[in-house]
Amino acid sequence: MLTFLWKFTFSNVLILSCCHNYVDNSDKPAIAKYFNTKGRYEEVNPYLIEDILAVNRSILQPPSANCQEIHLTAIIRHGTRYPTIKNVKEMQQLYHVVLHNASGQERWLRDIQTQWTMWYTEDMDGRLVQKGVNDLKHLAVRLSKLFPSLISEEKLRGGFIKFITSSKHRCVNSTLSFKAGLTELWSITDMEFDHVVNDALMRFFDQCTRFVQEVENNPSALSEVDKFKQGPEMRRVREKIADRLRVPYNTITQDMTEAAFYLCAYEFAIKAVNSPWCQLFDEDDAKIMEYASDLTEFWKRGYGYDINSKSSCNLFHDVFNRLNKAASENKSGQQVTEAVTVQVGHADTLLPLLTLLGFFKDSNALTSTNYDTQTQRSFRTSHMLPYAANLVLVLYDCGGGDLRLQPLLNEKPVTFPGLTDQQASMPLYQDVKDHYRELLQGCDFKTECQLFKSPT
Repeated sequence: MLTFLWKFTFSNVLILSCCHNYVDNSDKPAIAKYFNTKGRYEEVNPYLIEDILAVNRSILQPPSANCQEIHLTAIIRHGTRYPTIKNVKEMQQLYHVVLHNASGQERWLRDIQTQWTMWYTEDMDGRLVQKGVNDLKHLAVRLSKLFPSLISEEKLRGGFIKFITSSKHRCVNSTLSFKAGLTELWSITDMEFDHVVNDALMRFFDQCTRFVQEVENNPSALSEVDKFKQGPEMRRVREKIADRLRVPYNTITQDMTEAAFYLCAYEFAIKAVNSPWCQLFDEDDAKIMEYASDLTEFWKRGYGYDINSKSSCNLFHDVFNRLNKAASENKSGQQVTEAVTVQVGHADTLLPLLTLLGFFKDSNALTSTNYDTQTQRSFRTSHMLPYAANLVLVLYDCGGGDLRLQPLLNEKPVTFPGLTDQQASMPLYQDVKDHYRELLQGCDFKTECQLFKSPT
C-alpha cells in the first residue's frame, strides 16, 4: 500500500454538522454505559463531564524523580461519528414501523411520532460530527498537559511530532482536529503540519487476505453471534420492544432492535440528549445488547480467532521499532528525532493490537450460551473502545540505562498482562521486550496473512 503525504489545513475539510451543537446534558440515558463502541469517551472517564480538560498527573508515577519521558506513541480511534449507511437504512425501517404501526399513549411514543424526525441521511455515512472534532481537540490538550515535555509547542514546531492516519475521512478529520487542538492551544498561525496517510498500518485488516477470507467475509465465522441473536435472551429483548410499541412480535426484526439501540446511542453521543428511543430498553435489555456487540467484536476482532490479532503484526512491529529507535538515539546521547507519534485509526485498529498484547483476556471465551456467566468479563468494548479511545505508550529514561515503558488506555495506567514486578505499571522496557519476544521475533504480517497457512 502506498503511503501518501497530505498537506492541508483543518479549514480545508468539510465536516458535516447537524444543527444541534454539543452541550453537556446531565439527563443522560440510564443505559449509556452499555453503548459499546458507540459510547462517549466521557462514560469511560466521568470526571470529564465536569471539566473536559481535566487531567490527573498523579497517575504518572515513575519509580524515581530522575525519570524523564523521551518518547510517546499514541494510537487513537477517531472521534464521535454519524451512523454508517447500513445503520441509517435500518433506522429508517424502524422509524417507519413506529410511525405507522405503533400505538399507545406513552409520552415518549407520542414524542417519536409527533416531535422526532428522521434526520439521519445516508450521505452522512460515518463522517465525523462536531462532537468528534472536539473529542480529538480536547484529547490533544489533555495529553499535552499530561506530557508537557513531549507534546510541546517547541517539539511541534521542530518537527518532532509525527501524525499518521487511516485514509477514511473520519480519521483524517480526527487527525486534523488533534492538530488543531494543539495549534489553537499555542496560537500557532504561521505554520502548517503534515500528516501521512498509511492504511498498511491503520487499516491492516483490509490487507490481511487470510483475515478477510476466513473471518471478515466468512458467514460461519460469526456463528456464535448468530446463535445468540436467535437465542432466548435476544428474543426476549425483541418481544419487549414489540410489547412497548404494541405491534406483533414478528414485526420487530433483529436489525430493527439494533437500530433502536443505536438511535438511543447516537442521539446521546452526537446531540447529548436522552432520546425517547431510549425508552425501548431497560437496563437488562441494554446488557444483552452490549453482550451481542461484544460477542461480535470477540469473534471478529478479538480472541475468537488467532488471525484477528495477528493481522496487526505490522502495527505491533511499527510501535516497537519507534520505541527502539528512541531508546537507541537516547542511549547515544542524541536528541530523539521522533518525540511523539500520533496514529489515528479505528476501533478495528485498536482491538486486534490490544488482543495481540494480551489485554482484556478472560479465562473463558465469549459464546452464545454463557451470557449469564460473563457478567464480570473484562472483554467489554464499552470500557475499552468508546469514541476517541486511545492506547498511549510512554518511554522513560530513569538514568543509568534504566528505560521504562508505561502503557495507558484511555488516559488510565494499565499493566502489560503477564508482567507482575513491583513496577508493573511502568516495567523495564527490556522486560516488556522479553515478554513479547516471540512476537517481536515472529509475527510476520505476510506469513500470517497468506492463505493456506499451515497449522502451527
